[in-house]
Amino acid sequence: MEQKFYDAQTALPNATLVLVLGILSIVSCICYGIPGLVCAIVALIVARSSTKLYIANPGRYTESSFSNLNAGKICAWIGLIPSILYVILIIILIAVFGAAFFSDPASIINNFNSFTQV
Repeated sequence: MEQKFYDAQTALPNATLVLVLGILSIVSCICYGIPGLVCAIVALIVARSSTKLYIANPGRYTESSFSNLNAGKICAWIGLIPSILYVILIIILIAVFGAAFFSDPASIINNFNSFTQV
């Protein structure tokens, strides 16, 4: 099997994008989880295609760009987990308070008014 060597290696396409999206997924996971979830999913999808490119022809791309790609994937996974947990928490809170409101709406409104008058 013949291995191809290139004179000038290039950066892996979208490695920086994956890294930036991975970092943004960690930072934005506190914004109701949705922005972090979107950034993490997009980063993982783009990282999959770039990883396939690198595996197919590793001599063509720089090692540093592959390291950035791996760091971006790790950041995306770290941002994905709290984002999912935050979205689940918001759904549970909406379900609990929604059920409480429909079971006794007058009680919820009175309690809300007592908090706003303080």
